[in-house]
Amino acid sequence: MVKTIAIKPTLLLQCVGFMIGSFLFALGSCPGLSDALGSRLCNVSFFAGSWFFTAAAFVQLQLSGPIRNADNALRALWLAASTQFLGTLLFNVSTGAALDASTILEQKDFVWAPNAEGSAAFLISGGFALLVLVRSHSLWGPRTAEWTSSWVNMLGCIAFGLSAVGAIVLPNGALRDSELASWGTFIGAICFFVASAVALPEARRGAAQTAG
Repeated sequence: MVKTIAIKPTLLLQCVGFMIGSFLFALGSCPGLSDALGSRLCNVSFFAGSWFFTAAAFVQLQLSGPIRNADNALRALWLAASTQFLGTLLFNVSTGAALDASTILEQKDFVWAPNAEGSAAFLISGGFALLVLVRSHSLWGPRTAEWTSSWVNMLGCIAFGLSAVGAIVLPNGALRDSELASWGTFIGAICFFVASAVALPEARRGAAQTAG
């Protein structure tokens, strides 16, 4: 008889997934180090990181709860999780295509386009995350992990958005601003790592309570 292993979605699993994905994105875009690794290894790092992002976003979506609240209004927490999950799927497409894209048209349609759409989804998700703070009357609360994590995450979303602007493919195949694309990705990845790391103590406490 084959045993099945059920993996229960937890905040700890979500945080670890985002942190690993963020680390791999930071590794692939780190100024200086990315040149030493070469474009192929960097693209592999992005592709692997995108799947950790997707796995973590799927866990986050499962933990976000029902779509609507008691008043039948869409819940901001679910909207944040669902749009972020969509963004990670688009990054799967973008980073996967980057491994084999060899023409300018492929770079535009299969690498940059889903990258830009994924970045836009991340920005929308970050906005919904801030809406959660508004609805809970905690838009200002720098001493709380939720406030810090939400705002640092938003900074990461903005950085990814700027990266997409820098990564626009020009008619000659060059990027509009390769430094902006690289730095935007690197800074965004660091922000996402920090945003998850801030929530890690709470995640560990929750895991310990469940185990106990």
